[in-house]
Amino acid sequence: MSITPLMPVYPRCGVRPVRGEHCHLIDEDGTRYLDFAAGIAVNSLGHSHPGLIGAIQQQAATLMHVSNLYGSPQGEVLAQRLVDLTFADTVFFTNSGAEAVECAIKTARVYHQSAGNDERVELITFNNAFHGRTMATISASNQEKMHKGFLPLLPGFKYCEFDNLEMVKSLIGPNTAGFLVEPIQGEGGIRTGSDEFIKGLRALADENDLMLVLDEVQTGVARTGTFYAYEQYGIEPDILATAKGIGGGFPMGACLATEKAARGMVAGTHGSTYGGNPLAMAAGNAVLDVVANDEFLAEVRDKGERIRTRLEQFIGNYPDMFELVRGKGLMIGIKMKSESRPFMIHLRENHQLLTVSAGDNTLRLLPPLVIGDAEIEEFFEKLSAGAADYENTEAA
Repeated sequence: MSITPLMPVYPRCGVRPVRGEHCHLIDEDGTRYLDFAAGIAVNSLGHSHPGLIGAIQQQAATLMHVSNLYGSPQGEVLAQRLVDLTFADTVFFTNSGAEAVECAIKTARVYHQSAGNDERVELITFNNAFHGRTMATISASNQEKMHKGFLPLLPGFKYCEFDNLEMVKSLIGPNTAGFLVEPIQGEGGIRTGSDEFIKGLRALADENDLMLVLDEVQTGVARTGTFYAYEQYGIEPDILATAKGIGGGFPMGACLATEKAARGMVAGTHGSTYGGNPLAMAAGNAVLDVVANDEFLAEVRDKGERIRTRLEQFIGNYPDMFELVRGKGLMIGIKMKSESRPFMIHLRENHQLLTVSAGDNTLRLLPPLVIGDAEIEEFFEKLSAGAADYENTEAA
C-alpha cells in the first residue's frame, strides 16, 4: 500500500512538534521553534496557558459531551457572554470556522426565504477570499485551486473585486441575499478592507434589506486589537462567523446573529452533534476570561503597533526583498517582492522561526496574543539573520 495512513492532502514539512511552551514549539528531536504562526491564528493564549489547561482538565473530568437534545448550562453561559460583548442577540456553536460560515450562509438565506422571498439566495463574495473547505465555502470563493476536482460548485454566489464598492453596487439584483466578506483577508494576504468599503457594504445592506455577513474566523477574538475587527469600522454586521482563537486550540467556532437576522433559524432548521459540547464551552470561557477586557486588547494593539513600526524600518534595509507592511493588531503581513513561501521555508529550516505564507506574496505573522518583549526581540533577531543570509543566497 503506497498511500500514507494520514490522507496526503497536506504538504507537511519536517517540523514534528510534540510539546509547546508558551510561544515556542518543541520538535520530537528537541529543536525549539519560535511560533509566529500560532496554528494559523488559533493558539491565542500560546501553548501552555494554565487557565485554559485547567478549564479543559476540570471539564473533562466532569462532563465532556451530551446531546443538544438537552439543556446546555455551559453553552448558555458562553453564548450570553458573546451576546454581551458583541452586536449579537443569539449564538449557534460549531466545531470549526468552515461550519460557522456554513451556518452564516444558511442564516442569511433563510432570513429572506422565511418571509417568502425565495428568490433571494445569492451572496456577493470577494476575490481571493478564503471561507473554508466545505462545498459551500469553496463555492463562496473564486479561487480555482480550491475548486479543481470538486466541480460542480454550489450555486448562489457572485464574485466581486475586494474593496470595490462600485462593483458591489453593480452586482446587486433581485436574487441578492447579502454580502459575505472578511474585513481583513487572511489567506488573501492580510489585505484590509477600507473604511469606505466596509461602511459602504453596511449602508447597501440597510438600503436593500440585505444581510451583511462577516467572516471573522481569523480576525476575531482580540486578534486585531479589538474583540472583533468590525468594531474598528464603526459598524455592526447582521451575522458573523468566528472560530480559530475562540477556543485557544480546542476546535470550536460560532455563528453570531441579531434577532432579526436569525428569524428563520427555528427548531429543526440546523444542528450539530458536537457543536456546543461542554468541553468546548469550557475552553471558550477560559479564553474569554483572558482576552475579553480592555487592558488585554490595549496590549494587543500596543504590541502590534510596535512590531509594525519596527518592521517598516527593517524592510527599508532590504528594498529588493520587501515591499510593505500591513495589518491590524497581531495580524500582520509583510508583502514581499517575490513569492513568500521560499522565505517562509528558509526562516523555518534555518532559523527556527515559524510563520505562514499567504496570497499576494505575503508573509503572515500571527503570534500568540500573549507574546512578551522577549519573544518580540527573539523574532527580530531571527528575522534579521534570516533576511541577511536569504538575500546573500538569492544574490549568489
